[in-house]
Amino acid sequence: MEPDFWHQRWREGRIGFHQDRPMPLLLEHWPALALAAGSQVFVPLCGKSLDMVWLAAQGHRVLGVELSPLAVAQFFDEHELTPQVHDSRYGRHYRAGDIELICGDVFGLDAGALAGCAAVYDRAALIALPPPLRRRYVGELHARLPAGCRGLLITLEYPQHEKHGPPFAVPEAEVYKLYGRDWNVATLERRDVLAQEPGFVAAEVSALDTVVYQLSRKA
Repeated sequence: MEPDFWHQRWREGRIGFHQDRPMPLLLEHWPALALAAGSQVFVPLCGKSLDMVWLAAQGHRVLGVELSPLAVAQFFDEHELTPQVHDSRYGRHYRAGDIELICGDVFGLDAGALAGCAAVYDRAALIALPPPLRRRYVGELHARLPAGCRGLLITLEYPQHEKHGPPFAVPEAEVYKLYGRDWNVATLERRDVLAQEPGFVAAEVSALDTVVYQLSRKA
């Protein structure tokens, strides 16, 4: 998607992807990664997700990347945090406590920026991207994460012809194809969530599943 698409969504407040509580599937499955205290967690296309607050409360350092300055500003305002700010070649950095958000292009991050990341959490990034960008997202960005990095990926599956994305449907076979070369992938859970998603019901989507995957970067 073009950057202007997301800037407009944030300006107009059309952020149905934002949840007013931490993702229950994150709370349920995150312990399986068995990360050490103080580990840094990379959260791409993070918006103002409350998941980041939850991750920090678990003793992790959070590195989020977000294109929209509005999303970044709202995150810190809503949590009454005053971040320290500095600029780098990656964008503008905002840091408060154990949470650092970079306002910039996620594809502009290099291996140096991600070298300290022990884990990656993706609830809304992969499903926000159409197929060509999904391939670039995994093939380029995830390739810059260090060996041994662990991850939790949450996707949606539905008949794509029944509704336009984003969020896009990402079938299980595509997940294994995208990640299989460089990552070990395991499907942890598949859950029917159609009844909890009124927008999909209104669009007369016939089926909607959310799927959770555990990732581990190969050596």
